Amino acid sequence: MSANILEAIEIETAPDPRASIIWMHGLGADGNDFAPLAGEIELPVAVRYIFPHAPMMPVSINAGYVMRAWYDISDAAIRREDEAGVRASQRSVEDLLAREKSRGIAASRIVLAGFSQGGAIALQAGLRHGERLAGIMALSTYVPLAGQLATEAHPANRAVPIFMAHGTADPMIAFARAQASRDLLLQQGYAVEWHEYRMQHAVCPQEIADVGAWLARVLA
Repeated sequence: MSANILEAIEIETAPDPRASIIWMHGLGADGNDFAPLAGEIELPVAVRYIFPHAPMMPVSINAGYVMRAWYDISDAAIRREDEAGVRASQRSVEDLLAREKSRGIAASRIVLAGFSQGGAIALQAGLRHGERLAGIMALSTYVPLAGQLATEAHPANRAVPIFMAHGTADPMIAFARAQASRDLLLQQGYAVEWHEYRMQHAVCPQEIADVGAWLARVLA
């Protein structure tokens, strides 16, 4: 576990949590973005929510402006992926997973979640993690480094439950790209629960309800 572990907001829904949810924000946001949901989602178990802050870095698509990002983006279609940045964030998530295990939460009781860039990192780290996780939640996102997934995926998470959701009118990450990522995962044998909503690059109340129901199942 690295000494440079990401700063994060932590919220425990009750004393002595029995599960953890590590939830990564999108480009330019921070851990505060989804923290309010910890009080809105009712779960059958005491949970520690961890909302990490991505590092500050210049983002090419935003004229090099420095903001919180999990990796650089150099074009609007997000086709040329910043592999070094993706893998650095994967390592940061591994550090967060190691810390939860050191605090007594088994991998099988940890959900990796994220929105947009954060969701891409949840998929990147979760599918390669060496112990079975409780689940992976990927909202308004896609599979990064998709060409390497088949060779890099760890067998431990071949059957991990995956929740994917996307807005049909998303102008940031095309709906078709999310569908292609879903289809890639299905072709490789993953169990994907797919949801789509009439929205843009956002979350909506029905999605939060569906997320809560899925979390309750995978952490039951």
